[in-house]
Amino acid sequence: MEGRAQFWVSCWHATPFTSLPVREEMMAKYSNLSLESHNISLTERPNMPVEKNITSERPSNIELTCQFTTSGDLNSVNVTWRKGDELLENNYLINATGSILYTQYMFTIVNSEQMGSYSCFFEEKKEQRGTFNFKVPELHEKKKPLITYVGDSVVLMCKCQDCFPLNWTWYSSNGSVQVPVGVPMNNKYVINGKNANETRLKIMQLSEEDQGSYWCHAIFQLGESEEHIEIVVLSYWVPLKAFLAIAAEVVLLVAIILLCEMYTQKKKKHSDDGKEFEQIEQLKSDDSNGIENNAPRHRKNESVGQ
Repeated sequence: MEGRAQFWVSCWHATPFTSLPVREEMMAKYSNLSLESHNISLTERPNMPVEKNITSERPSNIELTCQFTTSGDLNSVNVTWRKGDELLENNYLINATGSILYTQYMFTIVNSEQMGSYSCFFEEKKEQRGTFNFKVPELHEKKKPLITYVGDSVVLMCKCQDCFPLNWTWYSSNGSVQVPVGVPMNNKYVINGKNANETRLKIMQLSEEDQGSYWCHAIFQLGESEEHIEIVVLSYWVPLKAFLAIAAEVVLLVAIILLCEMYTQKKKKHSDDGKEFEQIEQLKSDDSNGIENNAPRHRKNESVGQ
């Protein structure tokens, strides 16, 4: 442990961290676990806290280091560590070199109780904070609802990228209550997976009662993770209703067009009949005028003959 601390400090050209009995005891107890090191650098200028997300799925020794650069007096800077809102009083060390102040916190994650957020605080004129967020791996699945029809089959899949859960479980929910999906249920469900980092749920002979949320639940050594997939089961009447509605609109539109055409033709016919009637009346009037004009001439010719 002292050799490792000496190596870490020599990289920064500073004196070694003071070794703590608690740290030595912890490292000896969990010497078979791997060591993970994570760092955050802070300055006195930015007011926004710096965060780093860390994914862990198995027990390991953790070494967190925060580096704070300031133009002020390093002796006036107060350094503390917290897990969430809980003040950590042991297992962290402080060292300074030049204008840089270092603090290191070591602990071991063996179960979900050690997961969470660990923050280093540098309090000078303003407080600067760096936070390490430890969480189990996230699951990946389709975000959009899966739309299918009554009587069909569907396959739901959850996958964990570069991680291997100890166990997978499926739940269904059509509200606030989650119900475990049982495999021996009239051969309706089949649960399997090609690889250890994925799980598949096949649901056969879907009905409208099968729609809702389906949750895939992964169990790791350090905690649990879950995600959900939404299924929408439609009856075949749904697309048929849409088709019938469209067909009805088309029929109505064609009927309106035909009625307009018939009305236009009828109006045109009445107009033509009116013009024809006027022409006939005009012809009758002309014939009548011709007869009246010829009658005096005829009488005049008769009188001349006598």
